[in-house]
Amino acid sequence: MTNKEKILIVDDEPSMGQFLTLVLSKDGYRVRAVTSGKDALAVLEEESYQLVVSDLRMPEMDGLELVREAGKRFPETGFVVMTAFASLESAVEALRLGAADYITKPFQIEEIHIVVQKVLEGLNLRRENRRLRAKLGSDSVEPIVVGQSEETRKLLELIRRIAPSDSTVLVTGESGTGKELVAQVIHHYSERANGEFVSINCAALPDTLLESELFGHTRGSFTGAIRDKEGLFKVANGGTLFLDEIGDMSPSLQVKLLRALQEREVLPVGATRPIKIDVRIIAATNCDIERKQQTGEFRLDLYYRLSVIPVHIKPLRDRKDDILELAEHFLDRVSHRIGVPEKTLSPEVKKLFTLYAWPGNVRELENTIEQVVILSEGTVILPGALPGKIKSSETSSFQLSAGMSGGSLEDVEKEYMLRVLEETGWQKKRASEILGIDPSTIYRKLQRYGIDPPK
Repeated sequence: MTNKEKILIVDDEPSMGQFLTLVLSKDGYRVRAVTSGKDALAVLEEESYQLVVSDLRMPEMDGLELVREAGKRFPETGFVVMTAFASLESAVEALRLGAADYITKPFQIEEIHIVVQKVLEGLNLRRENRRLRAKLGSDSVEPIVVGQSEETRKLLELIRRIAPSDSTVLVTGESGTGKELVAQVIHHYSERANGEFVSINCAALPDTLLESELFGHTRGSFTGAIRDKEGLFKVANGGTLFLDEIGDMSPSLQVKLLRALQEREVLPVGATRPIKIDVRIIAATNCDIERKQQTGEFRLDLYYRLSVIPVHIKPLRDRKDDILELAEHFLDRVSHRIGVPEKTLSPEVKKLFTLYAWPGNVRELENTIEQVVILSEGTVILPGALPGKIKSSETSSFQLSAGMSGGSLEDVEKEYMLRVLEETGWQKKRASEILGIDPSTIYRKLQRYGIDPPK
């Protein structure tokens, strides 16, 4: 047998612990036995176990207390409880508290084999289902790149060509352009789609912590290392590891990353033997990495190793044809997520969106949509709900009326303002919200145009 699951036996009778350790070890499981519930909690604190097999009747902390406490602190760990026939009521209570199954003493060896195997298979299936749900997300069955611009069509074609290969990819582009989404799409259409997609922001952690996160560490290798920890390279084995903001990685870590890529192995902090890895790397940066090479901040050999296939994402201001499609996509997703009726963008808002430069790119657009969906009333989003920086972008909102008569800017402004006033029944406060101006401004302009409000 080659089972890798770890099982913890808890029984105040050492002979029972020894017996079950012998029986289950022969099945290929890694087994450890302790004689109290408190010892079991201490062990689980140090090391993760897939399954705990515990007696119910024990001094100090009985099996029910152990199931209750461990269920709160270690929800991923499964439980099988052992009880005498006369205490079946306690076994039922253990099931109610979260135990997966129970077995009555005395039991035959074959019974423990069957129960343990059945429970572990069920736990593994539930973990896999949760992993798949997390991977697919709640909004779509696959990660998608939205847009119909020529630039986006070229990007999608490039993704389709490179996804089946196992080559390292370097994704560049401004912050908020969707570099991680592109990495997810590449993974989704790759031969590694059934493996993990693991992501880490290399700029978010200090050097020592980032090294431990990437490569793992051994127990006692530094203060606070109370247990062995698998690094993300190991977690992503058979899948894809996305290294975001790679341009901010320190030179010392760049050396270790380069070695990992060249040798296809990692050395956990404090370990003496390297671990073989099988991971596809997709890296991303929003910095001028060529300038960092010239200043010595980024290793040239690592750059060549990472950029086997370069992918550049243009900023949203250079993909104007994508803005409204993205906005509609986020409108639908946000409305569904927060449970409100679907909303639409007014023509004026659509025009403002296409005029705005979106310095924060797709991320700024998504955040703006979420903000206006929450704050706006009714099913049509009007200019008054938008942040001021968007309403004042490049040109006055008075110039946004598609289909209005031509003429001077003052004529357009006058015609648009009057139309909005008529549509709102000359409610100046409501009209000012739509126009994105102060009500006093409407009064001044009406006086300038010589227009008296209807009585």
